[in-house]
Amino acid sequence: MRRIYIMLSLCLLVLTASAQSDACSWSKSRAWANGFTQGKPHKSVNVEEFWSQYHKNPNQWYTLFTWLRDTDLQAIPKGKHPIPNSTLVASVEDSSNQTLEKRNTESHKKKIDFQLVVRGTEGFALLDHASSTVSVPYDEQKDVMRYAYDKDKTDFFNVKAGQFVIFFPSDWHIAKVATKKKDQDIRVIVVKMDYIE
Repeated sequence: MRRIYIMLSLCLLVLTASAQSDACSWSKSRAWANGFTQGKPHKSVNVEEFWSQYHKNPNQWYTLFTWLRDTDLQAIPKGKHPIPNSTLVASVEDSSNQTLEKRNTESHKKKIDFQLVVRGTEGFALLDHASSTVSVPYDEQKDVMRYAYDKDKTDFFNVKAGQFVIFFPSDWHIAKVATKKKDQDIRVIVVKMDYIE
């Protein structure tokens, strides 16, 4: 029995490593991009989840990257812009990073946060699940949950213009966190993508 368990564990490890390798190769190949060249995934993006969600709903992702490819992201007015042939809406935000204390934590169950930094550098944080607790219960109408967290166990990182992040339901995060740069002004394109279980 122990031998069967070991064999099954080894098979699972091989399959997992193969899936991770396939997702990384797919991400690097830019097969997802549909000719969109003005942005690339930040290293924080969970490429296995990106690969999985893309293949569960390819039309939605294809439409997003087509719109990004065909839109002048510097010139488009700030505000909400419906993306043609879809239910997606791009929120073009000209704003500024703020001190950590002024920023809210969040996660979502139904939507994925896609955020492309067009201008400036945006600060982000990913919360540690083990040390974080729910501070505001899930609001189904707004699709948001908030957290109390330990700052010392939080992963802070910067995303430069031309990079995007994707926050899946397991990514408890904070956006628009002040960086050490002098200029905190940013332009960001935010699109809420459907999460497929």
